[in-house]
Amino acid sequence: MKLLLVEDEKDLLNAYQKGLKAEGYGIDAASSAEEALDLLSYNQYDCIVLDLNLPKMSGMELLEKIRREDDQVKIMIVSALHTVDRRIEGLDKGANDYLIKPFDFQELKARLRALMRRDFSVKPNTLKAGDFELDLALHQVKYKDRIIGLTVKEYSIFSYIFMNQDHIVSAEEILEKCWNEEADPFTDVMRVHIYALRKKIHEITERDDVILTVKGVGYRLNP
Repeated sequence: MKLLLVEDEKDLLNAYQKGLKAEGYGIDAASSAEEALDLLSYNQYDCIVLDLNLPKMSGMELLEKIRREDDQVKIMIVSALHTVDRRIEGLDKGANDYLIKPFDFQELKARLRALMRRDFSVKPNTLKAGDFELDLALHQVKYKDRIIGLTVKEYSIFSYIFMNQDHIVSAEEILEKCWNEEADPFTDVMRVHIYALRKKIHEITERDDVILTVKGVGYRLNP
């Protein structure tokens, strides 16, 4: 999942980034509404974590602007502005959730997980392909009912390839969805994760052909 964090307090923004990256989210960050709009002009996000107290254009104005262009992206407000009227205004203008500062980081993670699950509210929590089973709620992969123990990043990569098995997934797509905007497409970081992922899959399945490389194009799932 890819998140956009919009927060003008740099220490807090850095803390968000560090904590959420450890959970496997791809993160882009903006310290102003203008910077956020620039990122939104050429990136797609699963969720935006939005502070209201921003310089120049306020977070509430940014929320309205985003909603005029996109009614699908999830938006969570995090703000010290905690009056009932303010919370109602934020939700009425299109926010999906409103978290009051200060908060425990564990609550932020739980709220994000709950928000992401709403995307699958009319879909099964478990997807199957061949002998593989992807549990979207537990972030778990099984092969013939045997759990494949994956890291957060490995699960993120596998689930993206799994849910796009109808086409070849490019390395650029994986970097965009599973890392942040600054990820260097010329490094081997993604290939190292793909190698580790294949190794773990082989340990359970004894197969080397689950994630196929299509030379010069990308990767394809062979369930």
